[in-house]
Amino acid sequence: MPSTPHAALTRRERQIMDILYRRGRATAAEVMDEMPGDPHYSTVRTQLRVLEEKGHVRHEEQGLRYVYTPAVPRRSARKSALKHLVDTFYDGSPEQVVAALLGGDTSRLSDDDLTRIEDLVAKARKEGRR
Repeated sequence: MPSTPHAALTRRERQIMDILYRRGRATAAEVMDEMPGDPHYSTVRTQLRVLEEKGHVRHEEQGLRYVYTPAVPRRSARKSALKHLVDTFYDGSPEQVVAALLGGDTSRLSDDDLTRIEDLVAKARKEGRR
């Protein structure tokens, strides 16, 4: 597991990780081509090296190129980021997170979203009673 949670990554580092998760593997030039804005090649290489030092990516050499891959499955990174978010902004309370998602003017949940959430809650209750 990386020493730094996914949530603690900079915006550019998250963009790089998103590209690597989507592609599975990429060279620095391929990452650079998919990044918004016009980052310099040396900047992307530096950011990839930093991500590798943090334990988020690894590389293998193919000829003269480094090919980068995520070091942690996306699911694990999501869990780490979500835990960080819940702990930081909601005092570790899943109830507060759900209340924030369901309440207020910013709630954009459709009836289908609410039905799927109800199904997840029912499933969690059922699995909790085993």
